[in-house]
Amino acid sequence: MARVGRKNKSKQIKVGHGGTLDPLATGVLVIGVGKGTKQLQAYLTGAKKYRAGVELGFETSTLDMEGNKTK
Repeated sequence: MARVGRKNKSKQIKVGHGGTLDPLATGVLVIGVGKGTKQLQAYLTGAKKYRAGVELGFETSTLDMEGNKTK
């Protein structure tokens, strides 16, 4: 959870997220602001579904699908 303050730092607002920040992920990232940071778990109680694809036989420069193939 991060705290974001104004330039004069007279007031701080709590900000948090309820998910992963994986750059390859798609979907919805739930953000909580202020009192909403304590309520994030209530919004994230539903079922989750994941879909994955696999391609074997090569290696990339970044060890994920985003890199250039090296082998």
